[in-house]
Amino acid sequence: MIKESEELRLRPKVRTSLLAVACALGLAACAGPQATHIRSLPERVELTGVPAFRGDTYQGGPATLASMLSQQGIVITPGLLEKPLRLPQAQADLERNMQGLAREYGMLVYPLEARLPALLAQVAAGYPVMVRITEGSTLWAEPRYAVLVGFNQRKHTLLLRVGRERRHLMEFGDFESAWKDAGQWAVLVQRPNQLPADVNPQKWQQAADATARAGQERAAAQALKVMADKTAKP
Repeated sequence: MIKESEELRLRPKVRTSLLAVACALGLAACAGPQATHIRSLPERVELTGVPAFRGDTYQGGPATLASMLSQQGIVITPGLLEKPLRLPQAQADLERNMQGLAREYGMLVYPLEARLPALLAQVAAGYPVMVRITEGSTLWAEPRYAVLVGFNQRKHTLLLRVGRERRHLMEFGDFESAWKDAGQWAVLVQRPNQLPADVNPQKWQQAADATARAGQERAAAQALKVMADKTAKP
């Protein structure tokens, strides 16, 4: 039998162990729906046709936007985007200006939920995702823009076009941390007739309205018609 003094000595350890188990179970419960959603997607996806532009300047913004626009058939290079993005003077407004410029090309900028499954669902549907990430290392001293183009569920890795790398691999957890540190910003750059996977009608209309305000009324009207046609189907 355990002596009373030994029992008292063991109680804190037991409480600590029980607390650790409870925390682990709580985390598993929270992660459950997200993990289930990810498992419902294909095991491996890589959008090999997404153009890659190497660029370290201006947080990789021009290179990333050029990749997204080129994916939509627009002939462009990062260098051609610097002037309309008003770089380097307007570097502080880079995120807003990139979205505005995409709209001027007749695209819709569709924001995604701050959840990894929401991003992977778009990639699985064939749509690259523009994200902003950061890393707590000497690899990047500041947040970087990147294009998410693939994932591998078995290896728990994501594939990005970022900086000078065409195929930069990141583990799920590392990406989520780097993405969270940079504000969990993620968008699609879509043609008006390209409805995102699991599209939210209200968010799509807001994206269309923003495109109309950028002077692309016809593109915005087409986007709204595509959504109306979808919702009208039984």
